[in-house]
Amino acid sequence: MTSEVADDTTTDKVVFGGVDSHADTIHVAVISDNGGHLADAEFATTAAGYAAALAFLGAHGHVNAIGVEGTASYGAGFTRAARSAGLDVVEVNRPDRAERRRIGKSDPIDAYAAARAALSGRASSAPKDDTVTGIRALHNAARSAVKARTAALNQITHILVTAPESIRAKFGQLKGADRTDALARLRPAGDAAHVAVLTALKSLARRVKELTAEHHALTRALDSEVTAHNPGLRAAYGVGPDTAAQLLVTAGGNPERLRTEASFAALCGAAPVPASSGRTNRHRLSRGGDRAANAALYRIALVRMSSDPRTRDYVARQTAAGRTKKEIIRLLKRAIAREMFRCLTTTVTVPGIADLRPLRQSKNITLTAAARHFGVWPATISTLERGIRRDDDLANTYRDWLTAA
Repeated sequence: MTSEVADDTTTDKVVFGGVDSHADTIHVAVISDNGGHLADAEFATTAAGYAAALAFLGAHGHVNAIGVEGTASYGAGFTRAARSAGLDVVEVNRPDRAERRRIGKSDPIDAYAAARAALSGRASSAPKDDTVTGIRALHNAARSAVKARTAALNQITHILVTAPESIRAKFGQLKGADRTDALARLRPAGDAAHVAVLTALKSLARRVKELTAEHHALTRALDSEVTAHNPGLRAAYGVGPDTAAQLLVTAGGNPERLRTEASFAALCGAAPVPASSGRTNRHRLSRGGDRAANAALYRIALVRMSSDPRTRDYVARQTAAGRTKKEIIRLLKRAIAREMFRCLTTTVTVPGIADLRPLRQSKNITLTAAARHFGVWPATISTLERGIRRDDDLANTYRDWLTAA
């Protein structure tokens, strides 16, 4: 660790900071406005440690900007403290492998590299704010419940493959919820081997049911949070609670950090990458970006391809033009990224639907009768009334029909 003694002349200096963050410590480096190394030191990831780190930076001059690695993970605490102190924080990506092989790897090296990134302007993205912290926590918990449930279901299948024949014959043909319910009601009996296998199956089945209930509860809470945070995004066609949450987590609660819709598409890995050389002029599929956000765009595309009339017409036109299904999905994901960017960065007015169900009930019209009139399934009208499905044209036509009925 090196340090300098601050004097009156340091208050006129313009300096840049860099932070290499870890679970228990952060390493802070200071450079001058011409890139010269001034000092670096290590601090604990506590409130007192963050205050000491900020004082350390301020002792060397006026802090123009601080580059921080991991602003949404290990560096979140320091980022929060620095922004509360009115300092400008920019997000720094990890140095690429070529540079790391050339200059080596250590906490001071990474901290100085972060400071140089802030000085050069190579790192200019504002970190995400804390408004989506709750959504991120619920989303992670819901996803982990699904993964644990899938693991338990796979274990049930594997146990049944090698189970005694009497157990395989009784439960092997059952599928889905029928199998889970039957196994959860088991009363293990028989010899030691049968009792052990049945006990394991019963335990796993009950775990599946508990995780299913937990996931449903978390999804309801997540839906409420997402809808309150961005009703326009949640109301977009094909955007469910999990998909909306992932897009909000990817973009952050301060969407002004996203400069253009092209940058958002690149962030989601949905922007084609130029791959031209000589006489060859082409683009290739992007393999970068947030793959979870890319998967969210993919799910939206699949939903719209199956049930959205406009998307189905578009797919038909592109298919007639000779494009493959993969190519069409890539085009759709790029267009959907443009739409999602608008939902994330602007206020989208969502037409009210709260009056539809009371209006229908006041007319003594059943869901079946309303669905038959519009030539759709009753579930379509039900999801429209409950706000699960957004279809502005159908909602307006439905309201006019109910009013005139």
